[in-house]
Amino acid sequence: MDNNKLQIAYSGVQGAYAGIVASKIFPEGELVSYSSFRQAYEAVEKKECDYAVLPIENSFAGEVAQVTDLLYSGSLTIAGIFELPIVHNILGIEGTDLSRIKTVYSHPQALDQCSEYIYLHGFEKRVATNTAMAAKEVALLEDPTMAAIASKETAQIYGLKILESAINESESNTTRFVVLKLDKETSNIEQKEIFKRKEAFTMILIVKNEAGAVARAITTIGDFGFNMRTLRSRPQKTLLWNYYFYIEGEGDLSTVKGVKMLEMLKENCEMVKVLGNYPADVVFED
Repeated sequence: MDNNKLQIAYSGVQGAYAGIVASKIFPEGELVSYSSFRQAYEAVEKKECDYAVLPIENSFAGEVAQVTDLLYSGSLTIAGIFELPIVHNILGIEGTDLSRIKTVYSHPQALDQCSEYIYLHGFEKRVATNTAMAAKEVALLEDPTMAAIASKETAQIYGLKILESAINESESNTTRFVVLKLDKETSNIEQKEIFKRKEAFTMILIVKNEAGAVARAITTIGDFGFNMRTLRSRPQKTLLWNYYFYIEGEGDLSTVKGVKMLEMLKENCEMVKVLGNYPADVVFED
């Protein structure tokens, strides 16, 4: 590990989509692989790494709930959100062809995004922790009846061949990735220029248990001129039938209106947690 380089945590092995995005955001950084979202997240909390890059939402399969829950319970803040079009390919070992494949191996979301293709071909599904791990496993097993659903990069990394390209059901399949860091009060990492604008924000609210509380919170955000793009509820886990709200909006919370809006929310909510105020989503090409 090079201590002079930024250390970037991601979940998966070489070739994972999060690693691909991380290498585009931090081309001079050193990528550090972890086996789970939680381990990658905690690597930044423990100051083993400077940033973590994790998937937060897919346009076809929806939110990545485990990452949303980490944002709720953990201490990291969002430095930015980046989008990557996802093109899934079916990969097999050299010498096989599509007609010999019986089993496909991939992450549950990738399997879901390619469900129609899998159904039409009658493949058996096998779940992997991530797409790149699936490709690595197929390469190691050397089974001509098994294929992985993964990126084209993994084919090159693990010596597999692309049996068919772009097999995902939706042509507009895109995943959003959050870049996470320690809060500015505790981080000694100089922010990259791409993270300095304040055009979008994410926050988590727990509203009071009373009639109209959710409506008042939503109205407050709109009354101050902030456009809310996303509103989702998630169970708090520790309290039965209690929920928190994940919100994404547009605007700068450091303005006079932003400060007043947050003050009013705090008066009417049990918890207001601002996860970050960052540039608008950056879109990468595949």
